[in-house]
Amino acid sequence: MAGLAFEGPNPDVDVLDGINGLAKDAPHWVNGAMEFIGEYGIIAALGVLCLLAWWGARRRPDGAAAIAGLLWAPLAAGLALLANIPIRGFVERPRPFKDHAGLAVLIPGKSDFSFVSDHATLTMAVGVGLFIAHRRFGLVGIGLALLEGFCRVYMGVHYPTDVIGGFALGTAVALLLAPLAQALLVPLTTAVERSPLSRLVRAGGRPAEPAAGGDEAGAGAGAGPVAAAEPALHHRERDKDLAA
Repeated sequence: MAGLAFEGPNPDVDVLDGINGLAKDAPHWVNGAMEFIGEYGIIAALGVLCLLAWWGARRRPDGAAAIAGLLWAPLAAGLALLANIPIRGFVERPRPFKDHAGLAVLIPGKSDFSFVSDHATLTMAVGVGLFIAHRRFGLVGIGLALLEGFCRVYMGVHYPTDVIGGFALGTAVALLLAPLAQALLVPLTTAVERSPLSRLVRAGGRPAEPAAGGDEAGAGAGAGPVAAAEPALHHRERDKDLAA
């Protein structure tokens, strides 16, 4: 398939030219920073964000369920990237710099297809996955994903619709499969919580378990005074009978 080409005015190309035009006028150090941020930096920041969310979730009463939700964020990203493989092969859209001369390409040498953006797919899947588990961290993650999309267009390696398609794919996978993922992951994290690796799920380690036979011991302790009073009662009744 030729892939998303249109006759006449093309807003996709117009937005690409407008955003990528910023790179043409920017200082070299700015473009170097955008290249690092767009290729590696935002993904690394999302990894740190997931670790911070995990550290906080260990202190929640529902730690096992919270950790299960956080595990889904990177897993959703991986599944979304796998789903993108057949999409790219079906659409076969060339990179924008192959069809449009004059772009400022900050990362040359990319020879794979353009639609949809792997980086946009991955970052949005993580952001939405985080949002499902933790609203504040999720909002930060979604903001980072939006910045990632801007960087990919700025660097001249993706059309805006490549980025939008990646956002849609990452969001769809993270949202639609979340109930199934939670059903599978919660038993796993609950088992970890009860294992020697419990500190991965709960900050204080394994939850305290009631002492074995606690109910029986309590019942015995409660019955003690009554049982001790019964012989004295029998003695008093016997003394009364002898006095009569």
